[in-house]
Amino acid sequence: MRRRELIAVLGAVAAWPDRGRAQEAGRTYRVAYLGPSPQNAPPQAAFFAALAEAGFLDGKNLKIDTRGYGLHPGQYEEIARELVAAKADLIVCGGPEPGRATRKATTTIPILVNTDDMVGEGLVASIARPEGNVTGVSIRSPDLDGKRLEILLELLPAAHRIDGLAGVDTANEKHFTELRQAAKSRGIEFVIRTAADYGEIAPAIEAAKAAGAAGLNVLGSALLFGNRKVIFEQTAALGLPTIYQWPENAQEGGLLAYGPSITRIYREQLSRMAIKMLRGTKPSDLPVELPDKFDLAINLKVAKALGLTIPPAFLDRADEVVE
Repeated sequence: MRRRELIAVLGAVAAWPDRGRAQEAGRTYRVAYLGPSPQNAPPQAAFFAALAEAGFLDGKNLKIDTRGYGLHPGQYEEIARELVAAKADLIVCGGPEPGRATRKATTTIPILVNTDDMVGEGLVASIARPEGNVTGVSIRSPDLDGKRLEILLELLPAAHRIDGLAGVDTANEKHFTELRQAAKSRGIEFVIRTAADYGEIAPAIEAAKAAGAAGLNVLGSALLFGNRKVIFEQTAALGLPTIYQWPENAQEGGLLAYGPSITRIYREQLSRMAIKMLRGTKPSDLPVELPDKFDLAINLKVAKALGLTIPPAFLDRADEVVE
């Protein structure tokens, strides 16, 4: 974890009341993760740093079940059953497929999901009243996908065609139709390509470039986020300007990103909800949270490599500029 992120963790949780008092003496809490993220990813480090500040200490009164990290879609159901059999106190899920697999495996263990559209993906009954044993953070990706299309078109005013890259985990034809209609109203052709696994991502990007796309909008997807490096590499090799969901993507090698910080979501929102559930609050009593801040990030090094000049007014709007 970067030093500034650790400082932010400490600052965010320092003000929480009674942060070390509610743990049961002598009890070991078991927390598991299920999804595509590697264990050493900054959001995961931020999440457990926040839990440590609240008194849940790995190796003392907290045991982290690591078998659910870095998985592929076909593995979710089997590992979810293993986590349930191991009697986890809380299972944190990255994306809709891990969330659904875990909910299928248990109706009693609390499940905390970070995903694109909690209601639309069928994980909860409503934002205010999630019901059942599932709650979490809903990114509002359907709204943000359209906003990112607008931003990319602003940077590429001469574009006649933009392609979208979607993961099968969040594919939604109704949403795709809305995006195509929005693009059509601006005189732009918008074609969406869907990848079902890692091996389909690079070919989909190649097909977009070959078909004449001037840019690529990477739609919200845990599958695509977990395989973002291949997207960075392929779009750079093809000279294809691309926009992403997470500001961290611009730090890592993407051109543009607009959305909430995934590290901040894990550090502040998911950790806060996790602590409440470990202390006995039912998931059904915790309304689904939405991100409260959206950042525009631009990587000037990538822009230069693509031969793009970023207008000063565009730079002025950016929350983060990566030199």
